[in-house]
Amino acid sequence: LGDMPATFAFSVSEAEACATVRAFFRSPINFIDTARSYRDSERRIGIVLRELGGIPAGYVLASKADRDETTGDFSGSQMRRSVERSLQLLGVDQLPICYLHDPEHTTFTHVMAPGGPLDVLRRMREEGLIAHLGVAGGPIDMSIAYVESGAFDAVITHNRYTLLNQSAAPLLDLAAARGLAVVNAAPYGSGILAKGPAAYARYAYQDAPPELLERARRLEALCRRHQAPLAAVALQFSLRDPRIHSTIVGMSRPERIEQTIALARHPVPNELWDEVRAVPAAHDNPEAERWRR
Repeated sequence: LGDMPATFAFSVSEAEACATVRAFFRSPINFIDTARSYRDSERRIGIVLRELGGIPAGYVLASKADRDETTGDFSGSQMRRSVERSLQLLGVDQLPICYLHDPEHTTFTHVMAPGGPLDVLRRMREEGLIAHLGVAGGPIDMSIAYVESGAFDAVITHNRYTLLNQSAAPLLDLAAARGLAVVNAAPYGSGILAKGPAAYARYAYQDAPPELLERARRLEALCRRHQAPLAAVALQFSLRDPRIHSTIVGMSRPERIEQTIALARHPVPNELWDEVRAVPAAHDNPEAERWRR
């Protein structure tokens, strides 16, 4: 929705993004996730929320407290600026869910320190600007540490619990045992499991390594043999996991709403699930090299 061609390799116009948000609010999907760092996403969602007079009853909106991407500032005061900017752009008085976003760009000690990011976000919750606090990041060991802190109500993992990479499994186990809401983002691995490895040879916002492409081809062949779309199996892999409460799928056009609902409902035979599980998934960090470049 925010138009991030450097990340997703395509652009989204404002008219198309707003039309997509309007279609979302007419659909049975009731959870929308955004962030200040997703370029124009919050502002575009805010345009539609103002048309509707606020968040419609029964819908949940989540955003994130971001570092300053120019300076790297991850201070408590930056968290407040980020949340206040989100509230302004979205046109709401409170964020139902606010995630500490990408804390891999700072340290656990800094986040948890007095006056630090968590302290400020808790204060904003006391002020009524935030209803629930979560943490959203990449590295699994880091996310586990934040879940173990007991400070958060929810956790987002992305690109790490898919048909191709299941490194988040220990995090899902821990979060479920502790009663946190678990949100699994990027079940398509940023697109390869939606479009297929020939059409989109990228995983986790970067070129996919050869071994991952080969696994994707094997999965695609299995799905073709059972006449089930690879995208349907990839999406339902997340939806059918009892540890996962919600699954985030990026959408850029209005028709994607109905297409996603159709994929979620597409019949997948048990034999295919058995064969899919037999294809070994990676358990490494899919973004290990991304931030070193």
